[in-house]
Amino acid sequence: MSNTIDEEVSNNVCGICNSEAAPNIKKCTSCDQKIREGVCDNNSRITNTTSSIEAVSIDIDNMIISNNNNNNNITSTGAADSIAVCANCGKEGDDVNNICNKCEKVKYCNAVCKKVHKKKHKKQCEEYQRLAVEKHNEELRIAAELHDEKLFKQPPPKEVCPICFLRIPSLTTGYRHMSCCGQVLCNGCCYAPVYDNQGNKVDNEKCPFCRIPWHDTDEEQIKRLQKRIEANDNIAIGKQGNYYQDGTFGFPQDYTKAFELLHRAGELGNARAYSSIGNAYYFGEGVRKDEKKATYYYELAAIRGVVLARYNLGQTEKRSGNMHRALKHYMIAVRDGGADSLTAIQRLYSNGYATKDDYAKALQSYQTYLGEIKSDQRDKVAAADEELFGYY
Repeated sequence: MSNTIDEEVSNNVCGICNSEAAPNIKKCTSCDQKIREGVCDNNSRITNTTSSIEAVSIDIDNMIISNNNNNNNITSTGAADSIAVCANCGKEGDDVNNICNKCEKVKYCNAVCKKVHKKKHKKQCEEYQRLAVEKHNEELRIAAELHDEKLFKQPPPKEVCPICFLRIPSLTTGYRHMSCCGQVLCNGCCYAPVYDNQGNKVDNEKCPFCRIPWHDTDEEQIKRLQKRIEANDNIAIGKQGNYYQDGTFGFPQDYTKAFELLHRAGELGNARAYSSIGNAYYFGEGVRKDEKKATYYYELAAIRGVVLARYNLGQTEKRSGNMHRALKHYMIAVRDGGADSLTAIQRLYSNGYATKDDYAKALQSYQTYLGEIKSDQRDKVAAADEELFGYY
């Protein structure tokens, strides 16, 4: 007699171990278990039967499956050489690959076993799903904490001018990028008067760092800028990206080319390039308006020390009602010279969202910043044209 599970079997013969039982006793002579629906209780693989596995516990992380009836523990760690076990009938093998669609933790050898085991697995499945949600939420919480730790860290101060060795101002009108040598110089040094050996003032038409004569035309400036781009100067690349973005200095307005250059500049270390991309997404210039993407690029810029991007993040949090987060952004920006952020903190204080101590700390931080950047020469240049050369 064949003992395949799909064949018709006698009520007195076990369909698995093929052992006969006495007609009146109806027990399997091999395993001494009662024969029920063609299978003795010690075996469970047959069509239309229920699982004899009374208790199956699966660890959510280690995937440990224990057959409590047989006192056997089968471990599946997810490795390539692990043994897959059907949760219903106990069958082992590579063909046990029908996974529960909801919890994705339990495997079956076929759809029949999955259907038979569905009711018994329901409570366990719900528990797996609950644990999975908790684990996912915990991962999101940890990721958010790590992100905030990086986001709200005070960025390093801006580099110093290589001539006067004072801190470069945060305002873009307070310094210049020299297209001849690629140096960033403060306006005080760029426009400082030059005297000859007799103390007579002479025309200063040369770069104060490399002593190359200043460009006479925009064409000459663009030519020099192109050389800096070929040298992977991130500021020069960002400048050209802005020219394409605005359609200035003889460049056609080309947003595709602009974003290509700005992304390249940002990857090379130009944080202001990320701020420009953020502005484009915020105002919908050349791209579809997207405040989430704008915030993403503002964060990239703010982490690297762009004061205006930090202020924009504070404004976004303020509009969302997150005053505590807005205050944190403003405080960081003030330490790097954000006058707008100082005004914003004053308003928060007036409206009861910031304490007197917060406002006092902001004023102290701003004064500290001014002490690091101010000089008589910079003041003289700024006094000549505050709009062009103002640096705080």
